[in-house]
Amino acid sequence: MSYLSSSPNLNSLVSILTKYPRRGVLLFKLLEDIGRSFSPFNKGDSELIITYVSTLIHCNFYYNDHQAKSAVLGINDMIIEQLQTDIDSADVDEKLKPVLRFVKKLTLTPGEITAEDAQYIFDSGWDEQAFLESVYLCAIGNCMNRFIMGIGVDVVGTGNFLLAKTEIA
Repeated sequence: MSYLSSSPNLNSLVSILTKYPRRGVLLFKLLEDIGRSFSPFNKGDSELIITYVSTLIHCNFYYNDHQAKSAVLGINDMIIEQLQTDIDSADVDEKLKPVLRFVKKLTLTPGEITAEDAQYIFDSGWDEQAFLESVYLCAIGNCMNRFIMGIGVDVVGTGNFLLAKTEIA
């Protein structure tokens, strides 16, 4: 149920964005870009970053919406639990750990980000494109989750919001 007094029965992202299509088009343009081939991260890494960001702010929307896709890409609850407990001992690629530390800090304490935080990513072998992509993935993950949480959408019944793109455009 949404927090919109004029439309309390809107209970999915699709229904919200169908009622307010202009916002939907803007959000979908951002989301479209995630799957592009020019990312230095593979699809599994990108999915892991966004899923991790979602768990940091206690929003199950992204993970629930992409659970099957996550499983195919090797992302399971155990890996997410490990990341929440200790990034250093998590069963993920060592090169990705500085990126995950960065997106954690950017999500939870963005005002504390420093050049040193970015440098850890560069020192682990990633280039500026990868750094920018990590910021982008963190930002879009936080944006979508906060949009969902802020409106009060029932995250259990959201369905795949990417499939609804044609209905909204």
